[in-house]
Amino acid sequence: MENQSNGSKSQAYIEGSAVKETRALVAELCRHFYTLGWVSGTGGSITIKAHDESIPKSNQLIVMSPSGVQKERMVAEDMYVLGSDGSVLSSPSHKGYPHKPPKCTECAPLFMKITHMEMIKGIQGHGYHDELVIPIVENTAREGELTDALSEAIEAYPKATAVLVRNHGIYVWGDSWISAKTQAECYHYLFDAAIRLHQLGLDWSTPSHGPVHRVKELHSNGVIGLHENHARYPNLHCILLDIEGTTTPISFVTDVLFPYAHQNVRKHLDATYDTEETQEDIKLLRAQVEDDLKDGLSSLPIPPADTGKEEVIASVVANGHIWRVGYQNNELEGVVFADVHDALEKWHALGIKVYIYSSGSREAQRLIFGKSNYGDLRKYLYGFFDTTIGHKRDARSYSEISLSLGVDRPSEILFLTDVYQEALAAKEAGLEAIITVRPGNAPLPENHGFKTVQSFSEI
Repeated sequence: MENQSNGSKSQAYIEGSAVKETRALVAELCRHFYTLGWVSGTGGSITIKAHDESIPKSNQLIVMSPSGVQKERMVAEDMYVLGSDGSVLSSPSHKGYPHKPPKCTECAPLFMKITHMEMIKGIQGHGYHDELVIPIVENTAREGELTDALSEAIEAYPKATAVLVRNHGIYVWGDSWISAKTQAECYHYLFDAAIRLHQLGLDWSTPSHGPVHRVKELHSNGVIGLHENHARYPNLHCILLDIEGTTTPISFVTDVLFPYAHQNVRKHLDATYDTEETQEDIKLLRAQVEDDLKDGLSSLPIPPADTGKEEVIASVVANGHIWRVGYQNNELEGVVFADVHDALEKWHALGIKVYIYSSGSREAQRLIFGKSNYGDLRKYLYGFFDTTIGHKRDARSYSEISLSLGVDRPSEILFLTDVYQEALAAKEAGLEAIITVRPGNAPLPENHGFKTVQSFSEI
Protein backbone atom coordinates (compact mmCIF):
# COMPACT_ATOMS: atom_id res chain seq x y z
CA MET A 1 0.00 0.00 0.00
CA GLU A 2 2.92 2.34 0.75
CA ASN A 3 4.45 1.87 -2.73
CA GLN A 4 1.05 2.46 -4.29
CA SER A 5 0.63 5.60 -2.18
CA ASN A 6 4.09 6.89 -3.17
CA GLY A 7 3.31 6.15 -6.82
CA SER A 8 0.08 8.13 -6.58
CA LYS A 9 1.93 11.07 -5.02
CA SER A 10 4.57 11.00 -7.77
CA GLN A 11 1.90 10.94 -10.47
CA ALA A 12 0.06 13.79 -8.74
CA TYR A 13 3.32 15.79 -8.73
CA ILE A 14 3.88 15.10 -12.45
CA GLU A 15 0.33 16.18 -13.27
CA GLY A 16 0.28 19.04 -10.74
CA SER A 17 0.41 22.81 -11.25
CA ALA A 18 4.17 23.10 -10.53
CA VAL A 19 5.11 20.85 -13.45
CA LYS A 20 2.43 22.32 -15.75
CA GLU A 21 3.64 25.87 -15.07
CA THR A 22 7.27 24.84 -15.59
CA ARG A 23 6.40 23.13 -18.91
CA ALA A 24 4.72 26.35 -20.10
CA LEU A 25 7.67 28.46 -18.84
CA VAL A 26 10.27 26.36 -20.71
CA ALA A 27 8.21 26.62 -23.92
CA GLU A 28 7.87 30.40 -23.47
CA LEU A 29 11.62 30.83 -22.81
CA CYS A 30 12.48 28.72 -25.88
CA ARG A 31 10.38 31.02 -28.07
CA HIS A 32 11.74 34.16 -26.34
CA PHE A 33 15.40 33.09 -26.64
CA TYR A 34 14.80 32.28 -30.33
CA THR A 35 13.39 35.78 -30.89
CA LEU A 36 16.42 37.28 -29.11
CA GLY A 37 18.73 35.26 -31.35
CA TRP A 38 20.24 33.31 -28.43
CA VAL A 39 19.21 29.98 -29.96
CA SER A 40 18.49 29.09 -33.59
CA GLY A 41 16.27 26.42 -35.10
CA THR A 42 16.45 23.24 -33.06
CA GLY A 43 19.78 24.18 -31.42
CA GLY A 44 20.19 24.61 -27.67
CA SER A 45 18.12 23.29 -24.79
CA ILE A 46 16.50 24.65 -21.61
CA THR A 47 16.02 22.69 -18.39
CA ILE A 48 14.24 23.92 -15.23
CA LYS A 49 13.36 22.24 -11.95
CA ALA A 50 9.63 22.19 -11.15
CA HIS A 51 9.62 24.01 -7.80
CA ASP A 52 7.21 22.66 -5.20
CA GLU A 53 7.56 23.73 -1.55
CA SER A 54 6.30 20.34 -0.36
CA ILE A 55 9.05 18.44 -2.24
CA PRO A 56 12.69 18.43 -1.05
CA LYS A 57 14.87 20.27 -3.58
CA SER A 58 16.97 17.17 -4.21
CA ASN A 59 13.83 15.25 -5.21
CA GLN A 60 12.16 17.91 -7.35
CA LEU A 61 11.27 16.92 -10.90
CA ILE A 62 13.07 18.33 -13.94
CA VAL A 63 11.38 19.71 -17.07
CA MET A 64 13.56 19.51 -20.18
CA SER A 65 12.99 20.78 -23.72
CA PRO A 66 13.12 18.10 -26.45
CA SER A 67 15.54 17.59 -29.33
CA GLY A 68 14.63 18.28 -32.95
CA VAL A 69 11.79 20.77 -32.35
CA GLN A 70 12.02 24.35 -33.66
CA LYS A 71 12.37 26.68 -30.67
CA GLU A 72 9.85 29.19 -32.05
CA ARG A 73 7.23 26.42 -32.32
CA MET A 74 7.76 24.86 -28.90
CA VAL A 75 4.67 24.23 -26.74
CA ALA A 76 4.25 22.90 -23.20
CA GLU A 77 3.15 19.48 -24.42
CA ASP A 78 6.56 18.97 -26.13
CA MET A 79 8.43 18.80 -22.80
CA TYR A 80 10.02 15.85 -21.07
CA VAL A 81 9.73 15.36 -17.31
CA LEU A 82 12.67 13.67 -15.59
CA GLY A 83 13.22 12.42 -12.08
CA SER A 84 16.07 13.70 -9.92
CA ASP A 85 18.11 10.66 -11.02
CA GLY A 86 17.69 11.52 -14.72
CA SER A 87 15.09 8.88 -15.49
CA VAL A 88 12.37 9.90 -17.94
CA LEU A 89 8.99 9.94 -16.14
CA SER A 90 6.88 11.60 -18.82
CA SER A 91 7.44 11.86 -22.59
CA PRO A 92 5.57 13.92 -25.20
CA SER A 93 3.19 12.09 -27.49
CA HIS A 94 4.13 11.52 -31.12
CA LYS A 95 2.19 14.04 -33.24
CA GLY A 96 2.17 11.68 -36.18
CA TYR A 97 3.27 12.13 -39.76
CA PRO A 98 5.02 14.28 -40.98
CA HIS A 99 6.50 14.99 -37.53
CA LYS A 100 9.47 12.98 -36.27
CA PRO A 101 9.04 10.86 -33.12
CA PRO A 102 9.89 12.83 -29.95
CA LYS A 103 13.43 12.55 -28.58
CA CYS A 104 14.95 13.76 -25.33
CA THR A 105 17.88 16.15 -25.78
CA GLU A 106 21.38 14.69 -25.70
CA CYS A 107 22.19 17.50 -23.26
CA ALA A 108 20.29 15.57 -20.56
CA PRO A 109 23.33 13.84 -19.00
CA LEU A 110 25.20 17.18 -19.05
CA PHE A 111 22.41 18.97 -17.21
CA MET A 112 22.21 16.19 -14.63
CA LYS A 113 25.91 16.77 -13.79
CA ILE A 114 25.30 20.44 -12.87
CA THR A 115 24.74 20.60 -9.12
CA HIS A 116 26.47 23.77 -7.78
CA MET A 117 26.11 27.45 -8.50
CA GLU A 118 28.04 30.50 -7.35
CA MET A 119 28.14 34.78 -10.39
CA ILE A 120 31.55 39.98 -12.07
CA LYS A 121 28.49 41.46 -10.13
CA GLY A 122 25.72 39.70 -12.02
CA ILE A 123 27.49 36.35 -11.61
CA GLN A 124 27.07 35.09 -8.08
CA GLY A 125 30.17 34.93 -5.92
CA HIS A 126 32.04 37.54 -7.95
CA GLY A 127 32.54 41.29 -7.69
CA TYR A 128 33.81 43.97 -10.04
CA HIS A 129 37.48 43.35 -9.12
CA ASP A 130 37.29 39.56 -9.09
CA GLU A 131 38.65 37.22 -11.71
CA LEU A 132 36.03 35.12 -13.49
CA VAL A 133 37.29 31.71 -14.60
CA ILE A 134 35.30 29.84 -17.25
CA PRO A 135 36.46 26.28 -18.01
CA ILE A 136 36.85 25.43 -21.70
CA VAL A 137 36.48 21.83 -22.88
CA GLU A 138 36.94 20.32 -26.32
CA ASN A 139 33.86 19.52 -28.38
CA THR A 140 32.81 15.98 -29.27
CA ALA A 141 30.77 14.48 -32.09
CA ARG A 142 27.71 14.04 -29.83
CA GLU A 143 26.59 16.16 -26.88
CA GLY A 144 26.10 13.10 -24.68
CA GLU A 145 29.83 12.36 -24.94
CA LEU A 146 30.66 15.65 -23.18
CA THR A 147 29.50 14.39 -19.78
CA ASP A 148 32.91 13.27 -18.44
CA ALA A 149 34.69 16.43 -19.61
CA LEU A 150 31.97 18.60 -18.05
CA SER A 151 32.22 16.67 -14.76
CA GLU A 152 35.99 17.14 -14.64
CA ALA A 153 35.65 20.89 -15.37
CA ILE A 154 33.11 21.34 -12.57
CA GLU A 155 35.25 19.41 -10.10
CA ALA A 156 38.34 21.47 -11.03
CA TYR A 157 36.44 24.80 -10.83
CA PRO A 158 33.71 24.38 -8.17
CA LYS A 159 32.77 28.09 -8.29
CA ALA A 160 32.12 28.00 -12.03
CA THR A 161 28.54 28.59 -13.18
CA ALA A 162 29.28 27.98 -16.86
CA VAL A 163 31.44 25.81 -19.10
CA LEU A 164 32.43 26.85 -22.63
CA VAL A 165 32.55 24.02 -25.17
CA ARG A 166 34.94 24.96 -27.98
CA ASN A 167 33.19 25.54 -31.35
CA HIS A 168 29.84 24.60 -29.82
CA GLY A 169 28.40 26.86 -27.15
CA ILE A 170 28.22 27.63 -23.43
CA TYR A 171 26.35 25.75 -20.73
CA VAL A 172 25.03 28.01 -17.95
CA TRP A 173 23.26 26.88 -14.78
CA GLY A 174 21.65 28.31 -11.66
CA ASP A 175 19.55 27.32 -8.65
CA SER A 176 16.44 28.78 -10.34
CA TRP A 177 15.43 29.69 -13.86
CA ILE A 178 15.69 33.40 -12.97
CA SER A 179 19.25 32.92 -11.74
CA ALA A 180 20.23 30.92 -14.83
CA LYS A 181 18.62 33.48 -17.16
CA THR A 182 20.36 36.37 -15.35
CA GLN A 183 23.72 34.64 -15.57
CA ALA A 184 23.18 33.78 -19.25
CA GLU A 185 22.57 37.48 -19.92
CA CYS A 186 25.72 38.39 -17.95
CA TYR A 187 27.91 35.87 -19.76
CA HIS A 188 26.45 37.07 -23.09
CA TYR A 189 27.38 40.64 -22.14
CA LEU A 190 30.88 39.74 -20.91
CA PHE A 191 31.79 37.67 -23.98
CA ASP A 192 30.34 40.36 -26.25
CA ALA A 193 32.35 43.06 -24.43
CA ALA A 194 35.56 41.00 -24.69
CA ILE A 195 35.06 40.56 -28.44
CA ARG A 196 34.37 44.29 -28.96
CA LEU A 197 37.46 45.27 -26.94
CA HIS A 198 39.58 42.82 -28.94
CA GLN A 199 38.24 44.32 -32.20
CA LEU A 200 39.19 47.78 -30.92
CA GLY A 201 42.73 46.54 -30.23
CA LEU A 202 42.28 46.75 -26.45
CA ASP A 203 43.40 44.09 -23.97
CA TRP A 204 40.15 42.65 -22.65
CA SER A 205 41.84 40.41 -20.08
CA THR A 206 43.67 43.20 -18.21
CA PRO A 207 41.77 46.52 -18.19
CA SER A 208 44.86 48.74 -17.79
CA HIS A 209 43.71 50.92 -20.70
CA GLY A 210 41.38 52.90 -18.40
CA PRO A 211 37.89 54.09 -19.34
CA VAL A 212 37.00 54.09 -23.03
CA HIS A 213 35.40 57.48 -23.65
CA ARG A 214 34.66 57.24 -27.36
CA VAL A 215 33.09 54.38 -29.25
CA LYS A 216 34.62 54.45 -32.72
CA GLU A 217 33.21 52.76 -35.77
CA LEU A 218 35.33 50.13 -37.47
CA HIS A 219 36.14 49.73 -41.13
CA SER A 220 38.25 47.14 -42.92
CA ASN A 221 41.03 49.69 -43.35
CA GLY A 222 41.20 50.58 -39.65
CA VAL A 223 39.52 52.83 -37.10
CA ILE A 224 38.02 56.15 -38.08
CA GLY A 225 36.09 58.87 -36.27
CA LEU A 226 32.51 58.98 -35.04
CA HIS A 227 29.69 59.43 -37.54
CA GLU A 228 27.34 62.33 -36.84
CA ASN A 229 24.41 59.96 -36.30
CA HIS A 230 26.14 58.36 -33.30
CA ALA A 231 25.72 61.66 -31.50
CA ARG A 232 22.07 61.81 -32.52
CA TYR A 233 21.34 58.32 -31.13
CA PRO A 234 23.68 58.03 -28.09
CA ASN A 235 21.64 55.24 -26.46
CA LEU A 236 21.15 53.12 -29.57
CA HIS A 237 21.21 49.40 -28.76
CA CYS A 238 19.18 47.82 -31.56
CA ILE A 239 18.28 48.49 -35.18
CA LEU A 240 15.04 47.13 -36.64
CA LEU A 241 14.98 46.83 -40.44
CA ASP A 242 12.13 46.58 -42.92
CA ILE A 243 13.00 44.60 -46.06
CA GLU A 244 11.04 45.66 -49.16
CA GLY A 245 12.16 49.15 -50.16
CA THR A 246 14.65 49.35 -47.27
CA THR A 247 17.25 46.57 -47.49
CA THR A 248 15.92 45.14 -50.75
CA PRO A 249 14.59 46.70 -53.97
CA ILE A 250 10.81 46.48 -54.33
CA SER A 251 11.46 45.20 -57.84
CA PHE A 252 13.00 42.01 -56.38
CA VAL A 253 9.59 41.02 -55.02
CA THR A 254 7.48 42.18 -57.95
CA ASP A 255 9.85 41.19 -60.77
CA VAL A 256 11.55 38.08 -59.33
CA LEU A 257 9.71 36.33 -56.49
CA PHE A 258 6.13 36.65 -57.75
CA PRO A 259 6.96 35.72 -61.36
CA TYR A 260 8.99 32.72 -60.11
CA ALA A 261 6.00 31.45 -58.17
CA HIS A 262 3.61 31.85 -61.08
CA GLN A 263 5.89 30.68 -63.88
CA ASN A 264 7.53 27.73 -62.16
CA VAL A 265 5.20 26.48 -59.47
CA ARG A 266 1.85 27.03 -61.17
CA LYS A 267 3.11 25.55 -64.43
CA HIS A 268 4.45 22.49 -62.62
CA LEU A 269 1.27 22.01 -60.57
CA ASP A 270 -0.97 22.36 -63.61
CA ALA A 271 1.01 19.67 -65.44
CA THR A 272 1.43 17.18 -62.59
CA TYR A 273 -1.51 17.91 -60.25
CA ASP A 274 -3.09 14.45 -60.52
CA THR A 275 0.14 12.50 -60.04
CA GLU A 276 0.75 10.67 -56.78
CA GLU A 277 4.03 12.54 -56.19
CA THR A 278 2.50 16.01 -56.49
CA GLN A 279 -0.49 15.07 -54.33
CA GLU A 280 1.91 13.81 -51.66
CA ASP A 281 3.88 17.09 -51.85
CA ILE A 282 0.68 19.12 -51.44
CA LYS A 283 -0.37 16.90 -48.54
CA LEU A 284 2.94 17.54 -46.76
CA LEU A 285 2.73 21.28 -47.41
CA ARG A 286 -0.89 21.36 -46.16
CA ALA A 287 0.18 19.64 -42.92
CA GLN A 288 3.07 22.08 -42.47
CA VAL A 289 0.81 25.09 -43.00
CA GLU A 290 -1.79 23.69 -40.58
CA ASP A 291 0.88 23.46 -37.90
CA ASP A 292 2.02 27.00 -38.70
CA LEU A 293 -1.57 28.23 -38.41
CA LYS A 294 -1.89 26.67 -34.95
CA ASP A 295 1.35 28.34 -33.87
CA GLY A 296 0.40 31.69 -35.40
CA LEU A 297 3.18 31.52 -38.00
CA SER A 298 0.91 31.60 -41.03
CA SER A 299 -2.49 32.98 -41.97
CA LEU A 300 -3.02 31.31 -45.36
CA PRO A 301 -4.44 27.75 -45.20
CA ILE A 302 -4.34 25.31 -48.10
CA PRO A 303 -7.89 23.99 -48.73
CA PRO A 304 -8.65 20.24 -48.87
CA ALA A 305 -8.20 18.33 -52.13
CA ASP A 306 -11.95 18.08 -52.81
CA THR A 307 -12.21 21.89 -52.95
CA GLY A 308 -11.06 21.90 -56.54
CA LYS A 309 -7.81 21.95 -58.49
CA GLU A 310 -7.69 25.68 -59.26
CA GLU A 311 -8.33 26.81 -55.69
CA VAL A 312 -5.74 24.42 -54.25
CA ILE A 313 -3.09 25.48 -56.80
CA ALA A 314 -3.81 29.17 -56.17
CA SER A 315 -3.32 28.74 -52.41
CA VAL A 316 -0.08 26.76 -52.87
CA VAL A 317 1.33 29.41 -55.21
CA ALA A 318 0.39 32.18 -52.78
CA ASN A 319 2.02 30.39 -49.83
CA GLY A 320 5.56 31.49 -48.84
CA HIS A 321 6.91 27.95 -48.53
CA ILE A 322 7.19 27.53 -52.30
CA TRP A 323 10.26 29.79 -52.63
CA ARG A 324 12.39 27.49 -50.48
CA VAL A 325 12.95 25.09 -53.38
CA GLY A 326 14.01 27.96 -55.65
CA TYR A 327 16.72 29.04 -53.20
CA GLN A 328 17.84 25.45 -52.59
CA ASN A 329 18.21 24.85 -56.33
CA ASN A 330 20.04 28.17 -56.81
CA GLU A 331 17.23 29.36 -59.06
CA LEU A 332 16.64 32.28 -56.68
CA GLU A 333 19.09 34.61 -54.98
CA GLY A 334 18.12 37.21 -52.40
CA VAL A 335 18.97 40.79 -53.34
CA VAL A 336 20.07 43.57 -50.97
CA PHE A 337 21.30 47.06 -51.81
CA ALA A 338 25.09 47.50 -52.09
CA ASP A 339 25.32 49.48 -48.83
CA VAL A 340 23.50 46.89 -46.70
CA HIS A 341 26.34 44.41 -46.26
CA ASP A 342 28.86 47.04 -45.13
CA ALA A 343 26.34 48.58 -42.73
CA LEU A 344 25.46 45.21 -41.17
CA GLU A 345 29.15 44.45 -40.73
CA LYS A 346 29.79 47.86 -39.16
CA TRP A 347 26.83 47.68 -36.77
CA HIS A 348 27.84 44.16 -35.76
CA ALA A 349 31.38 45.34 -34.96
CA LEU A 350 29.94 48.18 -32.86
CA GLY A 351 27.84 45.75 -30.84
CA ILE A 352 24.52 47.02 -32.19
CA LYS A 353 22.02 44.20 -32.55
CA VAL A 354 20.08 44.15 -35.82
CA TYR A 355 16.64 42.59 -36.26
CA ILE A 356 14.25 42.25 -39.20
CA TYR A 357 10.54 43.14 -39.21
CA SER A 358 8.74 42.43 -42.45
CA SER A 359 5.27 41.48 -43.67
CA GLY A 360 6.85 38.43 -45.32
CA SER A 361 7.09 35.26 -43.24
CA ARG A 362 10.15 34.67 -41.08
CA GLU A 363 11.10 31.76 -43.32
CA ALA A 364 10.99 34.03 -46.39
CA GLN A 365 13.12 36.61 -44.52
CA ARG A 366 15.79 34.04 -43.66
CA LEU A 367 15.89 32.84 -47.25
CA ILE A 368 16.50 36.36 -48.61
CA PHE A 369 19.37 37.05 -46.19
CA GLY A 370 20.69 33.50 -46.08
CA LYS A 371 21.06 33.22 -49.87
CA SER A 372 21.79 36.84 -50.80
CA ASN A 373 23.91 38.43 -53.50
CA TYR A 374 26.41 39.20 -50.69
CA GLY A 375 26.41 35.69 -49.25
CA ASP A 376 24.86 34.56 -45.97
CA LEU A 377 24.06 37.72 -43.99
CA ARG A 378 22.21 35.96 -41.18
CA LYS A 379 25.38 36.02 -39.05
CA TYR A 380 24.77 39.76 -38.60
CA LEU A 381 21.09 39.36 -37.62
CA TYR A 382 19.83 38.60 -34.14
CA GLY A 383 16.19 37.79 -34.92
CA PHE A 384 13.23 38.02 -37.26
CA PHE A 385 9.70 39.38 -36.73
CA ASP A 386 6.72 39.08 -39.06
CA THR A 387 3.08 40.14 -38.80
CA THR A 388 2.28 37.36 -36.32
CA ILE A 389 3.44 39.94 -33.74
CA GLY A 390 1.05 42.52 -35.21
CA HIS A 391 0.39 44.75 -38.22
CA LYS A 392 3.26 46.99 -39.24
CA ARG A 393 1.08 50.12 -39.13
CA ASP A 394 -0.06 49.42 -35.56
CA ALA A 395 1.95 51.03 -32.73
CA ARG A 396 1.19 48.04 -30.47
CA SER A 397 3.33 45.83 -32.73
CA TYR A 398 6.40 47.96 -32.03
CA SER A 399 5.64 47.98 -28.31
CA GLU A 400 5.59 44.18 -28.39
CA ILE A 401 8.91 44.11 -30.25
CA SER A 402 10.44 46.49 -27.66
CA LEU A 403 9.39 44.11 -24.90
CA SER A 404 10.80 41.13 -26.81
CA LEU A 405 14.18 42.82 -27.32
CA GLY A 406 14.47 43.58 -23.61
CA VAL A 407 15.59 47.21 -23.95
CA ASP A 408 15.05 49.63 -21.05
CA ARG A 409 13.40 52.21 -23.31
CA PRO A 410 11.83 51.91 -26.80
CA SER A 411 13.99 54.88 -27.88
CA GLU A 412 17.01 52.53 -27.75
CA ILE A 413 15.66 50.97 -30.98
CA LEU A 414 16.06 52.61 -34.40
CA PHE A 415 13.53 51.50 -37.02
CA LEU A 416 14.26 51.89 -40.75
CA THR A 417 11.41 51.67 -43.25
CA ASP A 418 10.29 53.13 -46.56
CA VAL A 419 6.64 53.44 -45.44
CA TYR A 420 5.55 56.66 -43.72
CA GLN A 421 2.67 54.99 -41.83
CA GLU A 422 5.03 52.38 -40.38
CA ALA A 423 7.49 55.05 -39.24
CA LEU A 424 4.57 56.91 -37.64
CA ALA A 425 3.45 53.78 -35.74
CA ALA A 426 7.00 53.09 -34.53
CA LYS A 427 7.39 56.70 -33.36
CA GLU A 428 4.07 56.47 -31.48
CA ALA A 429 5.47 53.43 -29.64
CA GLY A 430 8.57 55.44 -28.65
CA LEU A 431 11.07 54.08 -31.19
CA GLU A 432 13.40 56.28 -33.23
CA ALA A 433 12.54 56.07 -36.94
CA ILE A 434 14.23 56.93 -40.24
CA ILE A 435 12.62 56.63 -43.67
CA THR A 436 14.70 55.13 -46.47
CA VAL A 437 14.42 56.65 -49.93
CA ARG A 438 15.31 53.99 -52.50
CA PRO A 439 14.74 53.66 -56.27
CA GLY A 440 11.19 52.50 -56.92
CA ASN A 441 9.81 53.48 -53.50
CA ALA A 442 6.48 55.29 -53.23
CA PRO A 443 6.64 59.09 -52.80
CA LEU A 444 6.44 60.45 -49.26
CA PRO A 445 3.89 63.03 -48.08
CA GLU A 446 5.12 66.60 -47.80
CA ASN A 447 6.31 67.79 -44.39
CA HIS A 448 6.31 64.22 -43.03
CA GLY A 449 8.76 65.20 -40.27
CA PHE A 450 11.11 62.18 -40.45
CA LYS A 451 14.82 62.08 -41.22
CA THR A 452 15.43 60.33 -44.57
CA VAL A 453 18.47 58.49 -45.95
CA GLN A 454 19.27 57.12 -49.39
CA SER A 455 21.92 54.71 -48.11
CA PHE A 456 22.70 52.91 -44.85
CA SER A 457 26.15 54.51 -45.04
CA GLU A 458 24.44 57.70 -43.84
CA ILE A 459 23.52 56.03 -40.54
